[in-house]
Amino acid sequence: MEHPDCPLCRDPGGLLVASAPRWRVIRAAEPDFPAFYRVIWQDHAAEFSDLSPTDREACMAVVIAVEQVLRQALTPTKINLATLGNVVPHLHWHVIARFDWDSHFPNPVWGERRQTLDTEAATRLAVALPELDARVREAVAALA
Repeated sequence: MEHPDCPLCRDPGGLLVASAPRWRVIRAAEPDFPAFYRVIWQDHAAEFSDLSPTDREACMAVVIAVEQVLRQALTPTKINLATLGNVVPHLHWHVIARFDWDSHFPNPVWGERRQTLDTEAATRLAVALPELDARVREAVAALA
C-alpha cells in the first residue's frame, strides 16, 4: 500500500539502477560516498519484521548481492549496512562502500567529517559509476 506522504512511495529515492515487483535498487546522490546504494522495499512497510519470512529472505538476498558487487569491484575498507528509517519510515537498506580515504572514515556517513578530499570521491573508485551500476544491475537481475 502506498502512503502519499512517504517520499519513497512517491519517488524512486535516487538514481534507479534495478527494480523488481518487490524491491528496487537505487544509487544515492551522495558526492562524498559515490558507492552508496539503497535497497528499497516497494510496498510501504516500516520495519523489517513487517515482511513475511519469504519477503525478508528476498530482501536480504538483494542486499547481499549489492554488497558482494561492491566488495569485488571496489575492494573497500569496509561495507556499511544500515536500516534506520527514523526520518523516512519506509523499509530500505543502505549498502555503502567505505574507504579509509573517505571524508568521514571511520565515522559513520552521517557523522562528523574527518577530512576534506582534494579530488572528487567518485574519481578515486576502481570502477566508474556507470560500470558499477551495470554490475549491480546484473547481480540482482537473477533475483527479480
